[in-house]
Amino acid sequence: MKHKYISLGLYAKKEEWDEKNERFKCDKRVCPNYKEYNARIIQLLARVQKVEFDFENEKIDWTLNQFADAFLYKSKQSKFLDFTLSCIENMKVAGHIGNAKVWERLIYNMKLFDKKLHLRYFQEIDIKYVNSYNQFMEQKKWCGNTRKHDMKTLRAILNRAIKAKEYSGNSYPFGKCGFCISALEEETRKRYLPQAYLDKLMTTKFKNKPKEVARHLFLFSYFCYGMSFVDMAYLKKDNIKVEGGKEYLIYKRHKTEHSKNAKFIRIPITDELRTLIKWFQNETLLIGSYLLPLISRDYNGEKLYNHLHSRLGRYNKRLKEIGEELGFTEKLTSYVSRHSMAMTLQSNGVPREMISQVMGHKDLSTTNTYLDSFGDAEIEQMTIKSLYNNKGIRL
Repeated sequence: MKHKYISLGLYAKKEEWDEKNERFKCDKRVCPNYKEYNARIIQLLARVQKVEFDFENEKIDWTLNQFADAFLYKSKQSKFLDFTLSCIENMKVAGHIGNAKVWERLIYNMKLFDKKLHLRYFQEIDIKYVNSYNQFMEQKKWCGNTRKHDMKTLRAILNRAIKAKEYSGNSYPFGKCGFCISALEEETRKRYLPQAYLDKLMTTKFKNKPKEVARHLFLFSYFCYGMSFVDMAYLKKDNIKVEGGKEYLIYKRHKTEHSKNAKFIRIPITDELRTLIKWFQNETLLIGSYLLPLISRDYNGEKLYNHLHSRLGRYNKRLKEIGEELGFTEKLTSYVSRHSMAMTLQSNGVPREMISQVMGHKDLSTTNTYLDSFGDAEIEQMTIKSLYNNKGIRL
């Protein structure tokens, strides 16, 4: 039988040790700290049983070295926080700044909940832990969608750890009979501009230059099928292509460009778009070959991400001011252009499959989420109109 000795940091003089019971002698005159030392021995024996149980449960034919590593927590990246921070750093190096920021926000939130997060091993992030974290977020009055986002991020971290063989997954808190993330989802009402508001926005000019730039950016997004702010920011002159004698803006969504199934989106350059592009060329300061005045510094990586985040904040602030000045009942934001275009296409009878494609959604379910909450006012109006017309009342 092979043996391996592991130092536990406990040392006993010959007169202090009870050989028969394998404990320190329960005599303060011989060993003043015997209670503390014996309690530590009991704790370590429990750790031995836990390691043996985990190996048996995972059907691992372990070696003495494997046992020692598991017993001493020496498995590579075995701590939850160490592994996560390492992944975040790798994401930043690879240029996936957005995902890195999402993981960083989760870690920030989890540290508010768990002051000992830096000590946690993957095995400790179990269903009980996840339920407690959800209760913590509820007490903080965080909405269901915020909690859903955090839980999806936590699940992604655990899944990556399993794939990297840093975590066995035997305490995995999600999946069948685990924590139900979808139950946290709350319906959010999508805001869109009715045609009267769109007409007003298209025809109203502002003397204030920042507002006028923001108005043109909003209209550019609208005429580009609700192009997102970040996708507009990265547009360059070489995104304009000529195919079959016609000009198109051709690009991949920044959000999904690294996906294997990411498709190019082709937007025909209409008279409205051509006018807007020329306006930006003549009225704003453009850096390099960018089409729009959103990236104004020669940054890359995290600096560029932070720069665009700041510019988006200022853009939304200007849009809010525009909406208030024009008397809009809904808050005007960058997302409203995307929602408005989706509603316009649906109102004009464009099939949802086509709407999904032009908006760059991965699948139809995302488009349905956009559109299912649209049109309540229109449905109500058409229903009332139908009912009253049947009664012969003139509207």
